[in-house]
Amino acid sequence: MEKPKRKKVATPPKLQTGVKAAARRPARPPRNPYSAAEIREIFRRFSVQRPKPVGELEHVNAFTLVVAVALSAQATDAGVNKATRALFAVADTPAKMLDLGEERVREFIKTIGLYRNKAKNVIALSRKLVEEFGGEVPRSHADLVSLPGVGRKTANVVMSMAFGVPTLAVDTHVLRIGNRLRIAPGKKPDDVETAFLRIIPEDYLFHAHHWLILHGRYCCKARKPECERCVIADLCRSLEKTCDRPAPLVELPSQVSDS
Repeated sequence: MEKPKRKKVATPPKLQTGVKAAARRPARPPRNPYSAAEIREIFRRFSVQRPKPVGELEHVNAFTLVVAVALSAQATDAGVNKATRALFAVADTPAKMLDLGEERVREFIKTIGLYRNKAKNVIALSRKLVEEFGGEVPRSHADLVSLPGVGRKTANVVMSMAFGVPTLAVDTHVLRIGNRLRIAPGKKPDDVETAFLRIIPEDYLFHAHHWLILHGRYCCKARKPECERCVIADLCRSLEKTCDRPAPLVELPSQVSDS
């Protein structure tokens, strides 16, 4: 008599452990050393210092803003302003910029770093605006970054300053602040942007970009932070901090630096 065959029972998959399992798990963001209340207080103080912060790049419309921000890569705002005042006086639209031509654009911006490549991009983006967007600066982030010489940072600045969309553009100052204060750490600008967007209170987001840039430009400077002038010295978790006493919280006059 034949023995009845046993049915095969499906065994559950083995739990993966060790390095392979860890690699498959989504990485958790590092624990922020600031409480939500402390982060809100940081931006509240920035808002008292500069109730209506503005960008320091001079421009007359959305197009000249795109050009100015694109030119500001590896250059100071003050240096860009000196070069673009005369340029924008004669070419404040994509069509006028095309008529000017690459060679003449180079002459206007030759005091700015990487001016040859930047002049080429200015003409190329002007041509694309004329041929594909009817001479108007597009309001879509995806369309903006499709323009020659326009990256994520430039697109974010234009979205915010020209079209009133709350965004966070990460330049060298914002990157430094995020890492030095350990408030939004990241090796790449995109990582710092994501970290900041995760923690900035929504009602402070629209001006946060300017507050962080201006704080980095005038107070938390690259070479040596001026902690004695810092309004958030008591809240700051930077390992480089030299002072725990916050500066008086008063509204500051507008200023334009060469840094």
